[in-house]
Amino acid sequence: MQRWYRTFPHGLPGIGLLVLRLVIGAKLVIEASSCTLDPQGLKLGAWLLSLLALGIGTAFVLGFLTRLVASVSVLVGAAVYLWHPAWASSLVNLASLDRICVALAIALLGPGAIALDAHFFGRRRIVIPPVARS
Repeated sequence: MQRWYRTFPHGLPGIGLLVLRLVIGAKLVIEASSCTLDPQGLKLGAWLLSLLALGIGTAFVLGFLTRLVASVSVLVGAAVYLWHPAWASSLVNLASLDRICVALAIALLGPGAIALDAHFFGRRRIVIPPVARS
């Protein structure tokens, strides 16, 4: 896990990453929950895509496994954008070009210091007590 998480920016860069994660995550959660609660005859693939968007949005908001989730978001968004352009315009909008770019930026930059990833996988200070000599 150390390769995925090298740095967790503090201060203004960390707040900027938090804002990016919250904006894209909240938008995905809101749109995906509206699609899953009111399916209106959605096909199985589209319904599963909205469930995936709900999970991705929740992970973005919490900052949990951020780089992995952002990479999955980029790949799924690009696949939907290329193979099902009708879904990209009518569904959860996981495949809009601006969301793909923001998810790619989050995948490259990481979660920031204000995330569950920083809590679980961040650097720890190890204090070695002095040895008593006799």
